[in-house]
Amino acid sequence: MAEVYVARMRDDPGYVIEFVDACGASPGNRSLKWVIVISTQFGCPVNCRMCDAGGDFRGNLTFEDLRSQIETVFSAHDEIDPRDCQKLKVQFARMGEPSFNDEVLELLRWFKDRYPNIVPCVTTMTPIGREQWFEKLLEVRDSFSDFQLQFSINSTDDDYREKLMPYPKMSWDWLADFGREFFRNEQRKIVLNFAICPDIPVQSGFVKRYFDPKWFIIKMTPVNPTSAATENGFTIAHNRLVADNLIRLKSSEFENQGYAVIQSIGDMEENLIGSNCGQMARRIIATS
Repeated sequence: MAEVYVARMRDDPGYVIEFVDACGASPGNRSLKWVIVISTQFGCPVNCRMCDAGGDFRGNLTFEDLRSQIETVFSAHDEIDPRDCQKLKVQFARMGEPSFNDEVLELLRWFKDRYPNIVPCVTTMTPIGREQWFEKLLEVRDSFSDFQLQFSINSTDDDYREKLMPYPKMSWDWLADFGREFFRNEQRKIVLNFAICPDIPVQSGFVKRYFDPKWFIIKMTPVNPTSAATENGFTIAHNRLVADNLIRLKSSEFENQGYAVIQSIGDMEENLIGSNCGQMARRIIATS
């Protein structure tokens, strides 16, 4: 279903990134749906408490670094013209916070000229101080027929949210206002992603105060057993049944508030082989 690439750059064992080549529809069939997940930074300055991609931050990737991830995946499947893929999705969601890197906007402009069928997906925790970057993202958005924006909310409790993502974040009002501005009729709703485990407070009523279901959709992602999550003492869903039950209960709360809900439970084999964000890179850096 997917391959995780680990790339060493700068001829330095500490400059390591990950990117992913995935079949989104059926094994081996990229002509229907092809998903590429790329990194935007070496490590991540946000250092989320459940993500192995954080820590040991070494700066932004260049435009060439970003583009090389895409071209590496394309070159591994030269039997397919990416422009013929029915659904070609590129996610900025592996290692790093994309809004810290101005070259992400340049890569999006490069997509527009060469692969207009790409559906970009930007996942962000919306750090304070990057308002101009988000304004430019609005301009770039209109170059694509489809565009997915995801806010990493993770918790509705401000103190716990700060614990999870220890970096200054935009206000609830800013998130709601920008999301409404970003939304286009007949296009994807803005995704609000929540990390689900028994330890993390998530209240659907609080979300409804700020985010109208007309413009926003909910995504539930279980906290995976990464090294960071284990070290920080999160209660982890180690099997599919437990994860299903946790997310089903919380999803019903949001559905009762009028939201559509995406239940994002990956293959549990990812946990067994350690292929969640940052896990492979962390292993390689540790053994270098």
